[in-house]
Amino acid sequence: TLKLQENPEVVPTGEMPRNLALVADRHLVDRASPGTRVSVVGITSVVNAGGKNVGAVAIRTLYVRVVSIEIAKKAFSPVEEEKFNEMARDPKLYEKLATSIAPSSYGDYTVNIKKAIACLLAGRSRKRLPDGMTLRGDINVLLFGRSQYGKVAVSQVCGKKNAPVGVYMSGKGSSAAGLTASVIRDSKGEFYLEGGAMVLADGGVVCIDEFDKMRESDRVAIHEAMEQLTISIAKAGITTILNSRANVLTVANPVVGRYDEMRSASENIDLMSTILSRFDMIFIVRDIQDDARDRQIAAHVV
Repeated sequence: TLKLQENPEVVPTGEMPRNLALVADRHLVDRASPGTRVSVVGITSVVNAGGKNVGAVAIRTLYVRVVSIEIAKKAFSPVEEEKFNEMARDPKLYEKLATSIAPSSYGDYTVNIKKAIACLLAGRSRKRLPDGMTLRGDINVLLFGRSQYGKVAVSQVCGKKNAPVGVYMSGKGSSAAGLTASVIRDSKGEFYLEGGAMVLADGGVVCIDEFDKMRESDRVAIHEAMEQLTISIAKAGITTILNSRANVLTVANPVVGRYDEMRSASENIDLMSTILSRFDMIFIVRDIQDDARDRQIAAHVV
């Protein structure tokens, strides 16, 4: 039994993703793992919600008996390939890509941040070393600073619009199971895996706002996902490893609400060194007193 769920990036804001139960057998078993994007062809049927197929009066639930499962594959048309080749010949492509990310966020301090996000969206190739170890190709970025500096706006645009596969979430109301994966018991008493944000965004981008508001135990849960790009599960007799090859963009605030220049960076950042070491780039957004710069930002807003 599988559960088919809508892609997170196509779900309207404020709505829950719709899901549908699938029943697969024979050669269709183990064709997909949690987080895999698939196209399914099947026959619609109904079954008693309680799991008992007896009695004339019962609550019915819809499910699909699977005929075929096709793993979604990315393919570009010749027109798109030609457009990409044309863009690659542009010597100012890097700057154009950076400025196209959240153009409403203005300021000289955002230039390098947008360039980093452009690299995050593009990613890099994975390398396999002679000893068999694999160097991850995903890029993790931390934006750190007080609110009202456009960090959240940039992360929302990245997670909801720019990334083809993106999941945006707030760390304050997130749990370790919601970030990684959980084991759930269905109506028949059987256990099944349900992927979290890191699994659903496999091959894409995960944007986590209010990263500093998360419980420390929940942040520890994504250590493996950010470093090894996998999530190991051993619960209720289910032992497996799920892929979580996602670029991570997080937003955090200082301990006292704004960056204190009289304190060191480690005193302002309330995060453990074990999680900080997993970020490839860390940007500290500070309030620099500059009248000319403030006038430029005000003119852009007005």
